[in-house]
Amino acid sequence: MKLIIINGPNLNLLGKREPEIYGSKTFEDFFKELQLKYKELEISCFQSNIEGEIIDKLHEVGFDCDGIILNAAAYTHTSVGIGDAVKGITTPVVEVHISNIHAREEFRQHSYISPNASGVLFGFGLKGYDLAIQSFL
Repeated sequence: MKLIIINGPNLNLLGKREPEIYGSKTFEDFFKELQLKYKELEISCFQSNIEGEIIDKLHEVGFDCDGIILNAAAYTHTSVGIGDAVKGITTPVVEVHISNIHAREEFRQHSYISPNASGVLFGFGLKGYDLAIQSFL
């Protein structure tokens, strides 16, 4: 099974940025743990702070992998383009957010991705990525 995790803006700062919300572990360290836990899977990851690069990646992988785990971060709440890209591909997408977006600012409670995602996980910290992988198994 081939899965990809696509992370959006500022998630390259995990472990440094607002650890009270996002924790103190870097995504790189967490990703290594996931790869060890799911050795039988082909899991890759991609991160960009640029909206168009995220859309391009969705187009690139959205017809030939078994699942996409997408944390579009702040673009979740602003990007019709990313929402449309998710709608336009055939690979199922699970939307993930580290924090509980419904316990934060009002603007974070709307997602342009959710209507086109096969599932949404939020508020479980980095474990949300693990739960998303399990949803594909």
